[in-house]
Amino acid sequence: MSKIKVMSELLANKIAAGEVIEKISSVVKELVENSIDAGSKNITVNLVNSGLESIEVMDDGSGMDREDAKSCFLRHATSKLYKEEDLYFIDTLGFRGEALASIAAVAEVKLATYNGKESSYIHIKGGTILEEKECPEKKGTDIEVSNIFYNTPARLKYLKSESTELAGCTSFIERLSLSKPDIAFTLTNNEKVIVKTSDSGNLKKTIHEIYGMDISKNLLEFKNENDDFIISGYACKPHILRSNRNSMITILNGRIVKNNDINNAINDAYYTYKPVDKYPVVVLCIETDPTIIDVNIHPTKQDVKISKIKDLSSLITDTIKKALYDNLLIVKPAEEKELTPFDEVIENKEEENSVLEKEEKPVINEQIFMDFRKEEVIHNKELKSLKLYPVGLALGTYIIAENEEGIYLLDQHAAYERINYERYMKKLREKDVSKVPLLIPMTIELSPSDFISLMEKRDILESLNVDFEEFGINTIIVKAHPTWLKEGYEEESIRRIIELIIGLDKKFDRVKFEEKIAITLACKMSIKANMHISMTEIEYILDELVKCDNPYNCPHGRPTIIKFTIYDLEKMFKRVMD
Repeated sequence: MSKIKVMSELLANKIAAGEVIEKISSVVKELVENSIDAGSKNITVNLVNSGLESIEVMDDGSGMDREDAKSCFLRHATSKLYKEEDLYFIDTLGFRGEALASIAAVAEVKLATYNGKESSYIHIKGGTILEEKECPEKKGTDIEVSNIFYNTPARLKYLKSESTELAGCTSFIERLSLSKPDIAFTLTNNEKVIVKTSDSGNLKKTIHEIYGMDISKNLLEFKNENDDFIISGYACKPHILRSNRNSMITILNGRIVKNNDINNAINDAYYTYKPVDKYPVVVLCIETDPTIIDVNIHPTKQDVKISKIKDLSSLITDTIKKALYDNLLIVKPAEEKELTPFDEVIENKEEENSVLEKEEKPVINEQIFMDFRKEEVIHNKELKSLKLYPVGLALGTYIIAENEEGIYLLDQHAAYERINYERYMKKLREKDVSKVPLLIPMTIELSPSDFISLMEKRDILESLNVDFEEFGINTIIVKAHPTWLKEGYEEESIRRIIELIIGLDKKFDRVKFEEKIAITLACKMSIKANMHISMTEIEYILDELVKCDNPYNCPHGRPTIIKFTIYDLEKMFKRVMD
């Protein structure tokens, strides 16, 4: 007797539901994307108990006739894909024809739809149609899903708490709103409005509606293109950061997508503008030929593969980095803002950080423009730069300076670190670098594994103009080094460079490697906090910092300087009143 049999349609749909429908936000995603594909301009999502009891999606789209209303619950039934070639020209959010069949197999669904000519109401539970009739003629579609996973207990028990599921739905609607600023979205839970956007078609306005004034007033617009990609969007100034990558939003041909290479490209643009464990707020829109992307690699259709990803990554990094550089900013203290906690207790922090960070209004330092870069005087070709006059040192850490505009506080370590970093970067990029021969060679002993790793990559150390050779067991002897190493710290510097070389992975990036060298050496060779320095040293830091390409942040992204304008001071001391 044969063992292999074709499974029933209902069983196949239940299995598919495990891939397509993972949580409440998965149901919301599939239903709302269908509304968008139907040409809706107003979409409302009503949740009861965060969707655990019911999910209702109402739209004003094209609606369906009676036959389509019934067919849409069949597996692999779709209006968006007809032949194999269509896979290469996908321009809709849905196309697989699995979602409604999967949802109907594990829940109770009520659908009412009207296409302007005929209406249809269908009540289906566990894949079985219970009722079919006409309904009131209201243009669009109204679909309600309840009793989710009632017949698959194993899936039901994996649903999270109400607050966790609500956070997931909120995060999805926020992102979708940003990808479709020409559609008005409303999300409610137990009749309380959580998200509401207009159909303005203005991305910046939608960002304001989602994130609020603190974000929208600190946006930097960017645009650029190459032969294959057009990118545009908004990047937040680097003093506004998040603890996770959830606020780096990528919209590819109108679809919210996830791609690690794109996230890394965005993050690389903020390199040295922020700490390594913090992430920027960026909304990135990418337009490209659909034939060079593949969205059919996962049922959720969010993970994508992109041809020419290296070219795209370079375009993203260079464009955002230029936007940041063109708006180099100095921090100005802002008044503290009161924190507003989320209404419900949050249990799953990893899934809900984006919601919490939106609801909590953090203390944000406002930034103002001040050009420290040297300007060329057309007549005499002389260079001039902003002059800061030293006042003294506070707490052994903060330099106090002034000029006709106000008072400045500088973190002496961060400022000196920036000066050293740019000096090291300049030297590392020079083609002709002189060496210093050592009268007494430097001996450096390594562990066996580190020695083997260094020998495999010895060409990298040699390319930095370090002359060395093997000397006994697991030991090298250095006979010359580049002149740019700080005097008195040559051995420590070389040891740290060797550590970086040993830690390199297979994907060697020369630019990033040189930046790591510069950051590491700049940090270790700079004046530390709580170290009292002389007025001469203070003057040196002030004079050199204003010559830097980016004097506003240390290489780790911390601010180097904070400004208090004369108005700020007079306001604090009540000499002026608003």
